[in-house]
Amino acid sequence: MKISLCLLVWNEMEGCQLDVPNLPQDAFDEVFAVDGGSTDGTIEFLQSHGIPVHRQLKRGLNAAYWHGIEISRADAVVFFFPKGTLPPEDLRQFRPLLETGCDIVIASRNIAGASNEEDSRFFRPRKWLVIMLGVIVALIWKREGWRVRDVLHGVRAMTVDGFRAMNPARTGLSIDLETVVRSYRFRLQRAEFPTKEVSRSLGQTHFRILPTGLKLLRYLTSELFGHERSQGVRSSSRLR
Repeated sequence: MKISLCLLVWNEMEGCQLDVPNLPQDAFDEVFAVDGGSTDGTIEFLQSHGIPVHRQLKRGLNAAYWHGIEISRADAVVFFFPKGTLPPEDLRQFRPLLETGCDIVIASRNIAGASNEEDSRFFRPRKWLVIMLGVIVALIWKREGWRVRDVLHGVRAMTVDGFRAMNPARTGLSIDLETVVRSYRFRLQRAEFPTKEVSRSLGQTHFRILPTGLKLLRYLTSELFGHERSQGVRSSSRLR
C-alpha cells in the first residue's frame, strides 16, 4: 500500500521548525505540503528541507484536504498539521491500521492512553464540543463499527477511494466532522489510536471555538436535510 504524508500549513514557520526535522519521512512513499497562503517563510523552510509545497487553489480547510487527495499519487493520505503540539513519531501508527483495511484512521486525543491540551484545565470548551458532537453524530448515523471519539481532530489518514466515496464539500471547514459522519453512513471501516496533545505555544489557532462550532452545527443541519452529494459505497473490508 502506498501512503502519502500531506502537511497542511498556513503561516506555521515556528511549528515547522519544531516538527519537520522529526518527521518519520521514511514511513511514507511521498511527502508534500499544501499551503493556504503563508507569508512568514513557511514555504521556503519546507522547500529547504526537500518538501514540495503546493498552493491551495481555493481557500478553506475542506479545499486543503481535497487538494492533498488530488495531488497524491498514493492509495491513502495522512494529513498532519506541523504546529508543535503532537509527537511526529505518532505518524508511524497510521500505516498498520490502513493496511488492515481501514478507510479512515484518526489520531485521537479522547480515548484511553491519550491526552488533550485542555485536560489540565477545569474549563475545557474545545474538548467538550468534540465529545458532544461525537455523541450526537454517532446516535444519528452510526449503525456498526467503531464509534469515533475525536471527530474534530484533523490529524488523520483516509484512503483516496474512501475519501472520494464520502465526497465531502469542497469548501468550508466541515471536513473533519463530515468525513466521520459519512464513514458512518456508508459503513466504511474506521479506527483511532491515542496521541498526546500539548498546548500550542507557537503561532495562533485558525479555528476559534464559537464561530467554528456554529458553522459545524449548520453543516449537521445540511447533512440531515440537505441534498445528497454522494450515494457512497459500502466498504468490503471488515469493520472494526
